[in-house]
Amino acid sequence: MAGAKILYACQEIWPYLPESPIATTCRTLLQGMQESGFEIRTFMPRYGVVNERRNQLHEVIRLSGMNLIINNNDHQLIIKVASIPAARVQIYFIDNDDFFSRKAVLRDADGVAFEDNDQRAIFFARGVLETVKKQRWQPDIVHCQSWFTAALPLYLRNAFADDPLFAGAKIVFSIYDDSFEGEWSQAFAETMIGEGVPADELKVIENPTYENIVKLVIDNADGIVIEAEHLPAAIEEYIVAKGKKVLRGKADKSGSEWLKEYKDFYDSLL
Repeated sequence: MAGAKILYACQEIWPYLPESPIATTCRTLLQGMQESGFEIRTFMPRYGVVNERRNQLHEVIRLSGMNLIINNNDHQLIIKVASIPAARVQIYFIDNDDFFSRKAVLRDADGVAFEDNDQRAIFFARGVLETVKKQRWQPDIVHCQSWFTAALPLYLRNAFADDPLFAGAKIVFSIYDDSFEGEWSQAFAETMIGEGVPADELKVIENPTYENIVKLVIDNADGIVIEAEHLPAAIEEYIVAKGKKVLRGKADKSGSEWLKEYKDFYDSLL
């Protein structure tokens, strides 16, 4: 349905981060949907490795400055914006010194995932929703790209469920080949309970592994996009058991047929 409003929450977008399956897919999808007549808003974290001068980021004063209280801690929310010139697509960046000033993305120099990625993900999700509320913009679809967006569907189904801006939004979740090792801390579930998520809805992450975090997002999504080439069998079976609508991505993301399949998938949810 051309004209529908789509909110994209992206873990990575090229050219702000190096090319990767997530970053390049998001870049292509954003431009394609906008040129197809959809109204889009796009957010990603302002990781410390994003070069602000080269990419011409600047702070949006009217959206910045609020403090988000998470786990009884105040975290200042800073909103920055930039445009991808070749695509004429605007990107909003969620920034905060506590979570995103480090010169890395999700892992340290040794490839080890940061211990606070769960709290960073929560701040990102909450920051996106609070900013959209401030803009008074009502999305028809919220498309969450990869596991770093995991808290967003939880917020939409719980703390923000009665907000008129989000009450009717359909949630789409894209899965990629970018799992993390080990487990998130129990602080993720504890924080989300404090943010209004009932404890019984979090039973699937009693052990917060990558697989279980993905299952939790699937529980709260209306549609699943599989961009992973090697999807774990347990996740595949879980999607089928939950009866979710599924779109399977293609290796060639440059053709009109690929974009048409996305548009048809969005239409099927509305």
